[in-house]
Amino acid sequence: MHSVKEKVSNAAAAGKEHVDILKAKAEEKAEKAVARTREEKRIAEEVRKAKEAEAKMELHQAKARHAAETLQSKQSHLIGPHGHGHHHHAVGGQQNPVVGSTIPTTGTVAPTYPLGGYPPTSHGHI
Repeated sequence: MHSVKEKVSNAAAAGKEHVDILKAKAEEKAEKAVARTREEKRIAEEVRKAKEAEAKMELHQAKARHAAETLQSKQSHLIGPHGHGHHHHAVGGQQNPVVGSTIPTTGTVAPTYPLGGYPPTSHGHI
């Protein structure tokens, strides 16, 4: 789940990418208007493509940075002020086992499907 801040940041980055692409297209058009040879026009087109690729790269870098900031923020909330993570304990003080893992006290394997239910089927097929 993406945070609101991450979504807004991604939208702003996408808007900047769109503006950069439009700017590159306008520059290409202006360069082609003054170009006298096919080679000059082809160069103008290649420059535009490079600028578009750079804008897309910057968008992806921004999205990765925003996702990392969100993850870092979530992790700092989970760790807490004293550097200790939150632990959820079951009745009796034992930690809840992860489904499909070995229960340390008994050495048995916890079931891999929900308790009280049927084992999951693959894509609705039996």
